[in-house]
Amino acid sequence: MMSKAELARKAKVSPITIARIENGMSCRLETMRKIIKGLGKKISDRDEIFPKD
Repeated sequence: MMSKAELARKAKVSPITIARIENGMSCRLETMRKIIKGLGKKISDRDEIFPKD
């Protein structure tokens, strides 16, 4: 597990952005890409990290 602050730092986004996404708000594709890379995953893992509702 990674803390929100650590993920935000690795993804180069704000911790507030991470919190908003965790609370169900949408984000831009570029932000998704940064978070996926920050988690050390591949872009092809997108649906695992950002499941479609």
